[in-house]
Amino acid sequence: MSDLGRVVVLAGGLSHEREVSLRSGRQVADALVAVGVEVELMDADSALVPNLADERPAVVFPTLHGAAGEDGAIRQVLELLEVPYVGAPPAACRIAFDKPCAKSAVAAVGIPTPPSVSLPHTTFRDLGAGRVLEYIVARLGLPLFVKPARGGSALGASVVRSAAELPEAMVACYAYGDTALIERFVDGVEVAVSVLDTGSGPVALPVVEIEPDEGVYDYRARYSAGATRFHVPARLDLSAAATATDIAIRAHQALGLRDLSRTDLIVDAAGVPWFLEVNVAPGMTETSLLPVAAAAAEVDLGVLCRDLLQTAASRAGKS
Repeated sequence: MSDLGRVVVLAGGLSHEREVSLRSGRQVADALVAVGVEVELMDADSALVPNLADERPAVVFPTLHGAAGEDGAIRQVLELLEVPYVGAPPAACRIAFDKPCAKSAVAAVGIPTPPSVSLPHTTFRDLGAGRVLEYIVARLGLPLFVKPARGGSALGASVVRSAAELPEAMVACYAYGDTALIERFVDGVEVAVSVLDTGSGPVALPVVEIEPDEGVYDYRARYSAGATRFHVPARLDLSAAATATDIAIRAHQALGLRDLSRTDLIVDAAGVPWFLEVNVAPGMTETSLLPVAAAAAEVDLGVLCRDLLQTAASRAGKS
């Protein structure tokens, strides 16, 4: 058995991504049990704080996605309870989870990211949607990509290829968040780079190329087995792959992330990788990109998660 002691894997919560989080949590818990770690799977509900306070675990592995899980709120509570956990601290989560803020932070260190506009629902409504959208199209051109400024799993996201499609895309986006990020669409190869740090500095797993069967990496393509083909290593030239890896590590550092992250990029026809967003709690389901990359690198998921837990546990009492 592991000498870690009792580990809690947090999963579920009340975000739109609850089901994905539960799948991630079960996958992590099963992988840890397989390498001898004592694990309890726990939901992020009203019983969480009393449970953690009454029987404090040695360390927590959050697999919560969406708001609260990735915006730093739950991690702030864990810090109040003085329970060590895997992942980035609250302040870094708040910046990384807000896509416009993350884009600004990485752009400040020279990482290319598509031009974009952020538009809160109140502004969209109060200033007259039609005219505002006209100016967005005039500024950014077409096609565009619309997605919630805070959230994941491609919920509320869509490609807009004509000005007539933009209002409907905005309405769909606002169903999942109060602010829309409208970004110039970059046509190219979608890739993801997972970054790990178990105490010796951030290192990247192999670049994963994403090839959804229906051409769009939407919610179904992400979480339905067989709906997407993954190429690891990605079918990029060596220069583009090296640049994508460098961007992921630099973004991880620029945003003050810790332990693990996953950066999503698009590589254009000229071989230039563009930063799209970063995930502080990467999906850990059987079809998620970090486990796919780990398997390609012949890294056992249970061993990886155990190493991350040990790194987090070693921070206990340090400040």
